Amino acid sequence: MSSRDEQIQQRRANLDALTRLGVDVYPHRFERQHTVSELVAAHGDRTHDDLEAGKTPTGTSGRILAIRSFGKANFLVISDGLAKIQVYIRQDALPPLDFQIFKLLDFGDWVGVEGRLFRTKTNELTVWASRLHFLSKCLLPLPEKWHGLTDVEIRYRQRYLDLIVNPDARRIFETRSRVVAAIRAFMTARGYLEVETPMMQPIAGGALARPFVTHHNTLDMDLYLRVAPELYLKRLVVGGMERVFEINRNFRNEGISTEHNPEFTMMEFYEAYADYQVLMTMTEELLAKVAREAIGTDQLAFGEHQISLVAPFARLSLRDGAREAAGRRLKREVTDAELRDRDRVAVIATELGVEVEPGAGAGRITTGIFERLCEARLVQPTFVYDFPTEVSPLSKQKPDDPDTVERFELYVGGFEVANAFSELNDPVEQRRRFEAQLANRAKGDLEAHEMDEDYVRALEYGLPPTAGEGVGIDRLVMLLTNSPSIRDVILFPLMRKKE
Repeated sequence: MSSRDEQIQQRRANLDALTRLGVDVYPHRFERQHTVSELVAAHGDRTHDDLEAGKTPTGTSGRILAIRSFGKANFLVISDGLAKIQVYIRQDALPPLDFQIFKLLDFGDWVGVEGRLFRTKTNELTVWASRLHFLSKCLLPLPEKWHGLTDVEIRYRQRYLDLIVNPDARRIFETRSRVVAAIRAFMTARGYLEVETPMMQPIAGGALARPFVTHHNTLDMDLYLRVAPELYLKRLVVGGMERVFEINRNFRNEGISTEHNPEFTMMEFYEAYADYQVLMTMTEELLAKVAREAIGTDQLAFGEHQISLVAPFARLSLRDGAREAAGRRLKREVTDAELRDRDRVAVIATELGVEVEPGAGAGRITTGIFERLCEARLVQPTFVYDFPTEVSPLSKQKPDDPDTVERFELYVGGFEVANAFSELNDPVEQRRRFEAQLANRAKGDLEAHEMDEDYVRALEYGLPPTAGEGVGIDRLVMLLTNSPSIRDVILFPLMRKKE
Protein backbone atom coordinates (compact mmCIF):
# COMPACT_ATOMS: atom_id res chain seq x y z
CA MET A 1 0.00 0.00 0.00
CA SER A 2 1.37 3.42 -0.96
CA SER A 3 1.86 6.25 1.51
CA ARG A 4 -1.02 8.12 -0.13
CA ASP A 5 -3.32 5.09 0.22
CA GLU A 6 -2.36 4.79 3.88
CA GLN A 7 -3.19 8.46 4.44
CA ILE A 8 -6.58 8.06 2.78
CA GLN A 9 -7.31 4.98 4.88
CA GLN A 10 -6.37 6.85 8.07
CA ARG A 11 -8.51 9.85 7.16
CA ARG A 12 -11.52 7.63 6.55
CA ALA A 13 -10.86 5.87 9.86
CA ASN A 14 -10.82 9.27 11.61
CA LEU A 15 -14.13 10.16 9.96
CA ASP A 16 -15.65 6.89 11.16
CA ALA A 17 -14.34 7.56 14.67
CA LEU A 18 -15.96 11.01 14.67
CA THR A 19 -19.25 9.43 13.62
CA ARG A 20 -19.05 6.89 16.44
CA LEU A 21 -18.57 9.79 18.89
CA GLY A 22 -21.91 11.15 17.73
CA VAL A 23 -20.39 14.11 15.86
CA ASP A 24 -22.42 15.46 12.94
CA VAL A 25 -19.60 15.16 10.41
CA TYR A 26 -21.44 17.16 7.74
CA PRO A 27 -23.37 19.83 9.68
CA HIS A 28 -25.83 22.12 7.90
CA ARG A 29 -24.41 25.43 9.10
CA PHE A 30 -22.00 27.22 11.41
CA GLU A 31 -22.65 30.63 12.92
CA ARG A 32 -19.39 32.55 12.71
CA GLN A 33 -18.92 36.05 14.05
CA HIS A 34 -15.92 37.00 11.94
CA THR A 35 -13.98 35.68 8.97
CA VAL A 36 -10.30 34.98 9.50
CA SER A 37 -9.51 37.91 7.19
CA GLU A 38 -11.68 40.24 9.28
CA LEU A 39 -9.91 39.17 12.47
CA VAL A 40 -6.45 39.72 11.02
CA ALA A 41 -7.42 43.09 9.53
CA ALA A 42 -9.10 44.36 12.70
CA HIS A 43 -6.74 42.99 15.35
CA GLY A 44 -3.45 42.26 13.59
CA ASP A 45 -1.80 45.37 15.05
CA ARG A 46 -3.20 45.12 18.58
CA THR A 47 -0.74 44.42 21.37
CA HIS A 48 -0.80 41.59 23.90
CA ASP A 49 -1.89 43.90 26.71
CA ASP A 50 -4.62 45.45 24.58
CA LEU A 51 -6.04 42.06 23.67
CA GLU A 52 -5.86 40.82 27.25
CA ALA A 53 -7.64 43.91 28.54
CA GLY A 54 -10.40 43.61 25.98
CA LYS A 55 -10.84 39.82 26.19
CA THR A 56 -12.04 40.04 22.59
CA PRO A 57 -14.44 37.13 21.89
CA THR A 58 -14.80 35.64 18.43
CA GLY A 59 -16.16 32.76 16.45
CA THR A 60 -14.47 31.96 13.16
CA SER A 61 -13.89 29.10 10.75
CA GLY A 62 -11.58 27.86 8.02
CA ARG A 63 -9.56 25.04 6.50
CA ILE A 64 -6.75 23.55 8.60
CA LEU A 65 -3.33 24.29 7.10
CA ALA A 66 -1.21 23.02 10.00
CA ILE A 67 -1.53 20.92 13.17
CA ARG A 68 1.17 21.15 15.83
CA SER A 69 1.44 19.69 19.33
CA PHE A 70 3.93 20.60 22.10
CA GLY A 71 2.99 18.65 25.20
CA LYS A 72 -0.20 20.16 26.56
CA ALA A 73 -0.08 23.00 24.05
CA ASN A 74 -1.64 22.24 20.69
CA PHE A 75 -2.07 24.56 17.73
CA LEU A 76 -4.07 24.68 14.52
CA VAL A 77 -3.53 27.11 11.69
CA ILE A 78 -6.74 27.81 9.80
CA SER A 79 -7.39 29.90 6.68
CA ASP A 80 -10.38 31.38 4.90
CA GLY A 81 -8.39 31.35 1.64
CA LEU A 82 -7.16 34.92 2.10
CA ALA A 83 -5.61 35.09 5.56
CA LYS A 84 -4.44 32.67 8.25
CA ILE A 85 -4.78 32.65 12.03
CA GLN A 86 -3.47 30.35 14.74
CA VAL A 87 -5.80 28.51 17.13
CA TYR A 88 -4.59 27.45 20.61
CA ILE A 89 -6.02 24.12 21.80
CA ARG A 90 -5.77 22.99 25.44
CA GLN A 91 -7.49 19.91 26.77
CA ASP A 92 -8.47 21.66 30.01
CA ALA A 93 -10.03 24.59 28.10
CA LEU A 94 -12.35 22.54 25.89
CA PRO A 95 -15.34 20.26 26.50
CA PRO A 96 -14.17 16.62 26.42
CA LEU A 97 -15.91 15.89 23.10
CA ASP A 98 -14.27 18.91 21.47
CA PHE A 99 -10.79 17.71 22.45
CA GLN A 100 -11.59 14.25 21.10
CA ILE A 101 -12.56 15.97 17.84
CA PHE A 102 -9.18 17.72 17.83
CA LYS A 103 -7.36 14.38 18.12
CA LEU A 104 -9.14 13.13 14.98
CA LEU A 105 -8.43 16.15 12.77
CA ASP A 106 -6.38 15.97 9.57
CA PHE A 107 -4.56 18.55 7.49
CA GLY A 108 -7.18 20.08 5.18
CA ASP A 109 -10.25 19.56 7.38
CA TRP A 110 -12.73 22.41 7.93
CA VAL A 111 -13.40 23.51 11.52
CA GLY A 112 -15.16 26.27 13.40
CA VAL A 113 -13.72 27.69 16.63
CA GLU A 114 -15.08 29.87 19.41
CA GLY A 115 -12.87 31.64 21.90
CA ARG A 116 -10.98 34.85 22.55
CA LEU A 117 -8.05 36.58 20.91
CA PHE A 118 -4.61 36.78 22.53
CA ARG A 119 -0.96 36.82 21.60
CA THR A 120 1.39 33.91 22.30
CA LYS A 121 4.88 34.26 23.75
CA THR A 122 6.13 34.48 20.17
CA ASN A 123 3.70 37.42 19.69
CA GLU A 124 1.46 35.60 17.18
CA LEU A 125 -2.20 36.59 16.98
CA THR A 126 -4.11 33.52 18.14
CA VAL A 127 -7.59 32.34 19.08
CA TRP A 128 -7.68 30.69 22.50
CA ALA A 129 -10.32 28.07 21.76
CA SER A 130 -13.15 27.37 24.19
CA ARG A 131 -15.15 25.38 21.61
CA LEU A 132 -14.15 23.39 18.53
CA HIS A 133 -16.72 22.46 15.86
CA PHE A 134 -16.11 19.89 13.14
CA LEU A 135 -17.41 21.10 9.76
CA SER A 136 -16.07 18.79 7.02
CA LYS A 137 -13.44 16.08 6.50
CA CYS A 138 -10.73 16.33 3.84
CA LEU A 139 -10.61 12.69 2.75
CA LEU A 140 -7.80 13.08 0.20
CA PRO A 141 -4.30 14.27 1.20
CA LEU A 142 -3.38 17.77 0.06
CA PRO A 143 0.05 18.43 -1.49
CA GLU A 144 2.66 19.15 1.15
CA LYS A 145 2.70 22.88 1.73
CA TRP A 146 6.44 23.23 1.13
CA HIS A 147 6.15 21.54 -2.25
CA GLY A 148 2.92 23.22 -3.34
CA LEU A 149 1.09 22.14 -6.47
CA THR A 150 3.46 22.42 -9.43
CA ASP A 151 1.90 19.93 -11.87
CA VAL A 152 0.34 22.29 -14.41
CA GLU A 153 -2.18 19.75 -15.73
CA ILE A 154 -3.46 18.97 -12.24
CA ARG A 155 -3.74 22.68 -11.51
CA TYR A 156 -6.03 23.13 -14.54
CA ARG A 157 -8.03 19.91 -14.11
CA GLN A 158 -8.49 20.32 -10.35
CA ARG A 159 -8.69 24.10 -9.95
CA TYR A 160 -10.17 23.66 -6.46
CA LEU A 161 -6.90 22.03 -5.38
CA ASP A 162 -4.88 24.78 -7.05
CA LEU A 163 -6.85 27.41 -5.12
CA ILE A 164 -6.31 25.59 -1.83
CA VAL A 165 -2.54 25.33 -1.99
CA ASN A 166 -1.43 28.13 -4.36
CA PRO A 167 -2.26 31.62 -3.05
CA ASP A 168 -1.11 33.16 -6.34
CA ALA A 169 -3.89 31.34 -8.18
CA ARG A 170 -6.56 32.97 -6.05
CA ARG A 171 -4.94 36.40 -6.53
CA ILE A 172 -5.16 35.96 -10.32
CA PHE A 173 -8.89 35.34 -10.18
CA GLU A 174 -9.46 38.17 -7.74
CA THR A 175 -7.70 40.42 -10.24
CA ARG A 176 -9.88 39.04 -13.01
CA SER A 177 -12.99 39.95 -11.03
CA ARG A 178 -11.69 43.50 -10.54
CA VAL A 179 -10.95 43.75 -14.28
CA VAL A 180 -14.52 42.86 -15.20
CA ALA A 181 -15.93 45.24 -12.59
CA ALA A 182 -13.67 48.07 -13.80
CA ILE A 183 -14.68 47.50 -17.44
CA ARG A 184 -18.35 47.52 -16.52
CA ALA A 185 -17.93 50.76 -14.52
CA PHE A 186 -15.94 52.41 -17.35
CA MET A 187 -18.61 51.61 -19.92
CA THR A 188 -21.66 52.54 -17.85
CA ALA A 189 -20.03 55.83 -16.84
CA ARG A 190 -19.89 56.69 -20.55
CA GLY A 191 -23.56 56.09 -21.11
CA TYR A 192 -23.35 52.55 -22.48
CA LEU A 193 -26.22 50.19 -21.76
CA GLU A 194 -25.31 46.62 -20.81
CA VAL A 195 -27.37 44.07 -22.74
CA GLU A 196 -27.56 40.32 -23.33
CA THR A 197 -27.76 38.60 -26.70
CA PRO A 198 -28.39 34.94 -27.65
CA MET A 199 -25.78 32.29 -26.89
CA MET A 200 -27.47 29.85 -29.31
CA GLN A 201 -27.89 31.29 -32.77
CA PRO A 202 -29.38 29.96 -36.03
CA ILE A 203 -26.43 31.45 -37.96
CA ALA A 204 -22.86 31.53 -36.65
CA GLY A 205 -22.19 35.19 -37.36
CA GLY A 206 -20.08 38.14 -36.33
CA ALA A 207 -16.63 36.60 -36.82
CA LEU A 208 -14.67 34.35 -39.18
CA ALA A 209 -14.50 31.21 -37.07
CA ARG A 210 -15.64 27.59 -36.99
CA PRO A 211 -18.62 27.19 -34.64
CA PHE A 212 -19.80 24.48 -32.28
CA VAL A 213 -23.07 22.91 -33.45
CA THR A 214 -25.94 21.79 -31.24
CA HIS A 215 -29.52 20.72 -31.87
CA HIS A 216 -32.81 21.90 -30.41
CA ASN A 217 -35.08 18.86 -30.16
CA THR A 218 -38.46 20.58 -29.84
CA LEU A 219 -37.88 22.94 -32.76
CA ASP A 220 -35.93 20.23 -34.63
CA MET A 221 -33.27 22.71 -35.77
CA ASP A 222 -29.52 22.98 -35.60
CA LEU A 223 -28.12 25.92 -33.65
CA TYR A 224 -24.63 27.29 -33.20
CA LEU A 225 -22.93 28.43 -30.02
CA ARG A 226 -22.12 32.03 -30.75
CA VAL A 227 -18.73 32.92 -32.14
CA ALA A 228 -19.47 36.63 -31.48
CA PRO A 229 -22.44 38.79 -30.41
CA GLU A 230 -21.70 41.41 -33.07
CA LEU A 231 -24.66 41.10 -35.41
CA TYR A 232 -27.18 41.13 -32.57
CA LEU A 233 -25.59 44.15 -30.90
CA LYS A 234 -25.67 46.08 -34.19
CA ARG A 235 -29.35 45.17 -34.58
CA LEU A 236 -29.86 47.02 -31.30
CA VAL A 237 -28.14 50.11 -32.70
CA VAL A 238 -30.51 49.92 -35.68
CA GLY A 239 -33.30 49.90 -33.10
CA GLY A 240 -32.07 53.16 -31.60
CA MET A 241 -29.91 51.94 -28.69
CA GLU A 242 -26.94 54.16 -29.53
CA ARG A 243 -24.39 52.80 -27.04
CA VAL A 244 -24.51 49.13 -26.03
CA PHE A 245 -22.05 46.63 -24.59
CA GLU A 246 -22.03 43.02 -23.51
CA ILE A 247 -19.58 41.02 -21.42
CA ASN A 248 -20.08 37.70 -23.13
CA ARG A 249 -18.94 34.12 -23.55
CA ASN A 250 -17.95 33.11 -27.07
CA PHE A 251 -17.25 29.64 -28.45
CA ARG A 252 -15.00 28.80 -31.37
CA ASN A 253 -14.31 25.26 -32.56
CA GLU A 254 -10.64 25.87 -33.16
CA GLY A 255 -7.20 25.06 -31.81
CA ILE A 256 -6.01 25.33 -28.21
CA SER A 257 -2.82 27.19 -27.32
CA THR A 258 -1.38 29.45 -24.64
CA GLU A 259 -3.48 32.25 -26.17
CA HIS A 260 -6.59 30.32 -27.31
CA ASN A 261 -9.33 28.50 -25.44
CA PRO A 262 -12.46 27.25 -27.26
CA GLU A 263 -14.62 29.07 -24.69
CA PHE A 264 -13.54 32.61 -23.89
CA THR A 265 -14.81 35.94 -22.58
CA MET A 266 -15.09 39.18 -24.53
CA MET A 267 -16.39 42.65 -23.84
CA GLU A 268 -17.98 43.86 -27.06
CA PHE A 269 -19.46 47.33 -27.55
CA TYR A 270 -20.94 49.57 -30.25
CA GLU A 271 -21.29 53.33 -30.45
CA ALA A 272 -23.39 55.21 -32.99
CA TYR A 273 -21.87 58.22 -34.80
CA ALA A 274 -18.29 57.08 -34.10
CA ASP A 275 -15.57 55.54 -36.27
CA TYR A 276 -12.52 53.39 -35.55
CA GLN A 277 -10.36 56.43 -34.83
CA VAL A 278 -12.68 57.39 -31.96
CA LEU A 279 -12.36 53.88 -30.54
CA MET A 280 -8.56 53.99 -30.62
CA THR A 281 -8.60 56.89 -28.17
CA MET A 282 -11.27 55.26 -26.05
CA THR A 283 -9.33 51.98 -25.94
CA GLU A 284 -6.22 53.76 -24.67
CA GLU A 285 -8.29 55.25 -21.87
CA LEU A 286 -10.03 51.96 -21.12
CA LEU A 287 -6.90 49.83 -20.73
CA ALA A 288 -5.05 52.35 -18.58
CA LYS A 289 -8.08 52.91 -16.35
CA VAL A 290 -8.80 49.20 -15.92
CA ALA A 291 -5.15 48.44 -15.11
CA ARG A 292 -5.03 51.13 -12.44
CA GLU A 293 -8.30 49.90 -10.92
CA ALA A 294 -7.35 46.20 -11.02
CA ILE A 295 -3.65 46.20 -10.10
CA GLY A 296 -2.94 49.78 -9.06
CA THR A 297 -0.66 50.75 -11.95
CA ASP A 298 -0.55 51.18 -15.73
CA GLN A 299 3.03 49.84 -15.85
CA LEU A 300 3.13 46.07 -16.35
CA ALA A 301 5.73 43.34 -16.00
CA PHE A 302 4.95 40.65 -18.57
CA GLY A 303 7.52 37.90 -18.93
CA GLU A 304 10.83 39.58 -19.67
CA HIS A 305 9.19 42.83 -20.70
CA GLN A 306 8.10 46.04 -19.03
CA ILE A 307 4.96 47.35 -20.74
CA SER A 308 3.49 50.82 -20.41
CA LEU A 309 -0.23 51.40 -20.97
CA VAL A 310 0.22 55.17 -21.05
CA ALA A 311 -1.23 56.78 -24.19
CA PRO A 312 -0.56 57.28 -27.01
CA PHE A 313 -0.08 53.72 -28.26
CA ALA A 314 2.01 53.03 -31.37
CA ARG A 315 0.24 52.71 -34.74
CA LEU A 316 1.17 50.47 -37.68
CA SER A 317 -0.80 49.75 -40.87
CA LEU A 318 -1.13 46.04 -41.60
CA ARG A 319 0.23 46.16 -45.14
CA ASP A 320 3.18 48.36 -44.08
CA GLY A 321 4.03 45.90 -41.32
CA ALA A 322 3.77 42.87 -43.62
CA ARG A 323 5.73 44.59 -46.41
CA GLU A 324 8.59 45.68 -44.14
CA ALA A 325 8.83 42.34 -42.32
CA ALA A 326 8.75 40.33 -45.57
CA GLY A 327 11.39 42.60 -47.09
CA ARG A 328 13.71 42.09 -44.12
CA ARG A 329 13.27 38.33 -44.21
CA LEU A 330 13.74 38.04 -48.00
CA LYS A 331 16.46 40.72 -48.13
CA ARG A 332 14.76 42.58 -50.95
CA GLU A 333 12.13 45.25 -51.37
CA VAL A 334 8.53 44.07 -51.20
CA THR A 335 6.00 46.54 -52.60
CA ASP A 336 2.44 47.35 -51.70
CA ALA A 337 1.45 46.41 -55.25
CA GLU A 338 2.83 42.90 -54.74
CA LEU A 339 0.77 42.46 -51.56
CA ARG A 340 -2.39 43.43 -53.45
CA ASP A 341 -1.79 40.95 -56.30
CA ARG A 342 -2.96 37.44 -55.45
CA ASP A 343 -0.44 35.49 -57.50
CA ARG A 344 2.57 37.61 -56.54
CA VAL A 345 1.79 37.66 -52.81
CA ALA A 346 1.20 33.88 -52.88
CA VAL A 347 4.75 33.45 -54.18
CA ILE A 348 6.07 35.70 -51.40
CA ALA A 349 4.15 33.70 -48.80
CA THR A 350 5.59 30.44 -50.13
CA GLU A 351 9.11 31.87 -49.95
CA LEU A 352 8.44 32.87 -46.34
CA GLY A 353 7.00 29.47 -45.41
CA VAL A 354 3.53 30.93 -44.80
CA GLU A 355 0.70 28.56 -45.70
CA VAL A 356 -1.67 29.73 -48.42
CA GLU A 357 -5.14 28.49 -47.49
CA PRO A 358 -7.60 27.19 -50.12
CA GLY A 359 -9.51 30.02 -51.76
CA ALA A 360 -7.44 32.72 -50.08
CA GLY A 361 -7.10 35.99 -51.94
CA ALA A 362 -4.37 38.61 -51.72
CA GLY A 363 -5.80 40.21 -48.58
CA ARG A 364 -6.01 36.97 -46.63
CA ILE A 365 -2.51 35.92 -47.69
CA THR A 366 -1.08 39.30 -46.70
CA THR A 367 -2.79 39.04 -43.32
CA GLY A 368 -1.21 35.60 -42.86
CA ILE A 369 2.23 37.05 -43.59
CA PHE A 370 1.67 39.79 -41.05
CA GLU A 371 0.51 37.35 -38.38
CA ARG A 372 3.51 35.07 -38.93
CA LEU A 373 6.21 37.74 -39.07
CA CYS A 374 4.96 40.65 -36.98
CA GLU A 375 2.61 39.66 -34.16
CA ALA A 376 5.17 38.34 -31.69
CA ARG A 377 7.26 41.52 -31.97
CA LEU A 378 4.39 43.81 -30.93
CA VAL A 379 5.08 43.85 -27.20
CA GLN A 380 4.34 47.49 -26.42
CA PRO A 381 0.70 48.48 -27.12
CA THR A 382 0.32 48.87 -30.89
CA PHE A 383 -2.74 49.56 -33.01
CA VAL A 384 -2.46 47.60 -36.26
CA TYR A 385 -4.89 49.32 -38.58
CA ASP A 386 -6.37 49.31 -42.10
CA PHE A 387 -6.98 45.62 -42.85
CA PRO A 388 -7.68 44.03 -46.23
CA THR A 389 -11.39 43.99 -47.05
CA GLU A 390 -11.24 40.25 -47.71
CA VAL A 391 -10.66 39.40 -44.03
CA SER A 392 -13.11 41.98 -42.71
CA PRO A 393 -16.58 41.22 -44.13
CA LEU A 394 -18.38 43.45 -41.61
CA SER A 395 -16.13 46.54 -41.81
CA LYS A 396 -16.58 49.79 -43.72
CA GLN A 397 -14.19 50.35 -46.63
CA LYS A 398 -11.91 53.36 -46.79
CA PRO A 399 -13.36 55.97 -49.20
CA ASP A 400 -10.22 56.08 -51.34
CA ASP A 401 -9.28 52.37 -51.16
CA PRO A 402 -12.01 49.72 -51.60
CA ASP A 403 -9.52 46.89 -50.88
CA THR A 404 -8.97 48.24 -47.36
CA VAL A 405 -11.32 48.67 -44.41
CA GLU A 406 -11.29 50.96 -41.38
CA ARG A 407 -10.32 48.34 -38.83
CA PHE A 408 -7.72 47.97 -36.10
CA GLU A 409 -6.45 45.26 -33.83
CA LEU A 410 -4.63 46.16 -30.63
CA TYR A 411 -1.56 44.08 -29.84
CA VAL A 412 0.08 43.99 -26.41
CA GLY A 413 2.63 41.47 -25.19
CA GLY A 414 2.87 39.89 -28.63
CA PHE A 415 -0.79 38.97 -29.07
CA GLU A 416 -4.12 40.53 -30.01
CA VAL A 417 -6.13 42.04 -27.17
CA ALA A 418 -8.82 44.00 -29.04
CA ASN A 419 -10.40 44.15 -32.50
CA ALA A 420 -12.46 47.09 -33.78
CA PHE A 421 -13.76 48.72 -36.92
CA SER A 422 -16.01 51.28 -38.48
CA GLU A 423 -19.11 49.21 -39.15
CA LEU A 424 -20.31 48.49 -42.66
CA ASN A 425 -23.84 49.92 -42.85
CA ASP A 426 -24.56 49.68 -46.60
CA PRO A 427 -26.97 46.72 -47.01
CA VAL A 428 -26.12 46.25 -50.70
CA GLU A 429 -22.39 46.07 -50.00
CA GLN A 430 -23.00 43.85 -46.96
CA ARG A 431 -24.93 41.38 -49.12
CA ARG A 432 -22.11 41.40 -51.68
CA ARG A 433 -19.57 40.67 -48.92
CA PHE A 434 -21.65 37.80 -47.57
CA GLU A 435 -21.93 36.34 -51.08
CA ALA A 436 -18.14 36.59 -51.45
CA GLN A 437 -17.80 34.71 -48.15
CA LEU A 438 -20.15 32.02 -49.42
CA ALA A 439 -17.94 31.64 -52.49
CA ASN A 440 -14.93 31.18 -50.19
CA ARG A 441 -16.84 28.57 -48.21
CA ALA A 442 -17.56 26.68 -51.43
CA LYS A 443 -13.80 26.65 -52.09
CA GLY A 444 -13.12 25.00 -48.74
CA ASP A 445 -12.84 27.91 -46.26
CA LEU A 446 -14.62 26.50 -43.20
CA GLU A 447 -14.32 29.83 -41.35
CA ALA A 448 -16.08 31.90 -44.03
CA HIS A 449 -19.14 33.85 -42.91
CA GLU A 450 -22.60 32.57 -43.77
CA MET A 451 -25.34 34.67 -45.32
CA ASP A 452 -27.51 36.36 -42.67
CA GLU A 453 -30.65 37.59 -44.43
CA ASP A 454 -32.19 39.07 -41.29
CA TYR A 455 -29.07 41.11 -40.57
CA VAL A 456 -29.11 42.51 -44.11
CA ARG A 457 -32.79 43.32 -43.60
CA ALA A 458 -31.92 45.14 -40.36
CA LEU A 459 -29.38 47.26 -42.27
CA GLU A 460 -32.10 48.11 -44.77
CA TYR A 461 -33.95 49.83 -41.94
CA GLY A 462 -30.87 52.01 -41.46
CA LEU A 463 -27.75 51.66 -39.28
CA PRO A 464 -26.24 55.09 -38.49
CA PRO A 465 -22.46 55.56 -38.71
CA THR A 466 -21.25 53.18 -36.00
CA ALA A 467 -18.00 51.83 -34.60
CA GLY A 468 -17.66 48.59 -32.65
CA GLU A 469 -14.98 46.75 -30.73
CA GLY A 470 -14.31 43.50 -28.90
CA VAL A 471 -11.81 43.33 -26.03
CA GLY A 472 -10.49 39.93 -24.93
CA ILE A 473 -10.98 39.69 -21.17
CA ASP A 474 -8.87 36.54 -20.78
CA ARG A 475 -5.88 37.98 -22.62
CA LEU A 476 -6.14 41.29 -20.78
CA VAL A 477 -6.05 39.41 -17.47
CA MET A 478 -3.00 37.47 -18.73
CA LEU A 479 -1.21 40.79 -19.20
CA LEU A 480 -2.27 42.27 -15.87
CA THR A 481 -1.30 39.16 -13.87
CA ASN A 482 1.87 38.27 -15.81
CA SER A 483 0.38 34.89 -16.72
CA PRO A 484 2.04 33.04 -19.64
CA SER A 485 -1.00 30.93 -20.56
CA ILE A 486 -4.69 31.69 -21.04
CA ARG A 487 -5.42 28.58 -18.96
CA ASP A 488 -3.88 30.33 -15.96
CA VAL A 489 -6.65 32.95 -16.03
CA ILE A 490 -9.67 30.73 -16.81
CA LEU A 491 -10.99 28.94 -13.74
CA PHE A 492 -11.98 25.79 -15.61
CA PRO A 493 -10.24 25.62 -19.01
CA LEU A 494 -11.23 22.91 -21.47
CA MET A 495 -8.96 19.88 -21.16
CA ARG A 496 -8.56 16.76 -23.24
CA LYS A 497 -10.53 13.84 -21.83
CA LYS A 498 -8.37 11.77 -19.51
CA GLU A 499 -8.71 8.01 -19.87
